Amino acid sequence: MEIHLDKRAVKQIRLSAADAVEEGDTEALREDVLEAFSEEQVEEIERRLDSGDFFEFLTDVLDEWGGDDVDELFELLETQLGDIGIDLKYEPREDDDDLDEADDDDLADDEDEDGDDDDAELEPEDDEDD
Repeated sequence: MEIHLDKRAVKQIRLSAADAVEEGDTEALREDVLEAFSEEQVEEIERRLDSGDFFEFLTDVLDEWGGDDVDELFELLETQLGDIGIDLKYEPREDDDDLDEADDDDLADDEDEDGDDDDAELEPEDDEDD
């Protein structure tokens, strides 16, 4: 079985994990991860778990998580869900695309409205009146 997390869910988990790293508290993170899955997905996961409790499963994953690397949390979720026959799919963080957009913005900032480079040197004009 495959479970797909949408961008909104992934972003929420990442933000919540970052907060958990700062505050050292994973309770809100556990709730946010739980909310990222639909009821049907949680029920299917619970059917496959020995304990039958997704909340307990998340507690175990968060206990195993080092608490400092958000990507490691996603890897743990993938691995642990994979062990019970569930393939977790989500879109990875788009660092490269974000950097490309930032570079494009920097280039645009170097040009003024008429497209001229603001840093271009001005040549003096000859004012000879013969």
